[in-house]
Amino acid sequence: MKKRAIVAALAAAFLIVVVSCGDDDDGNGDVDVALPDANGAAVWEFVQEADYSENWELWPGKGELYQGGEPHGALFTTYLNEEAFRALTNKEGVMPIGAIILKENYTADAVFDVLTVMYKVAGFDSEHNDWFFAKLAADGTVQAEGKVMGCQACHGARADNDYILTDELR
Repeated sequence: MKKRAIVAALAAAFLIVVVSCGDDDDGNGDVDVALPDANGAAVWEFVQEADYSENWELWPGKGELYQGGEPHGALFTTYLNEEAFRALTNKEGVMPIGAIILKENYTADAVFDVLTVMYKVAGFDSEHNDWFFAKLAADGTVQAEGKVMGCQACHGARADNDYILTDELR
């Protein structure tokens, strides 16, 4: 009888763990990560905790410190989170909600200057495909965030490509 009680207790504990953790599983065995709020400070904290430069993918075919240009920096290194990378490489035609694209902007002397961010947030700005834009100094100071007119205007030239300038999504 004691053995049955122990087995029943362990089964109950296992069930509690599965039920309480099951909400974080997307059905593919991947644990979902809570995305940041649509503000520059939250995005900065999120990408630092994600250790993006070690854990996210580089933009395919670009590598590190590739030729940049105005209004960003002379050199770029661009990272994509899993959602953005999958949409780009599978040519899905549109970035999904939760896609984050980070562009490290460097001076001509390869000094990291600014991090620019495109982050797709559900319901953020339907007129501009729900993109949240941010410009963050190398120390994380928010220089611009939200519905940044300059970003919207430039990237809007490729509204048919979900505001992505670097490569085709189809």
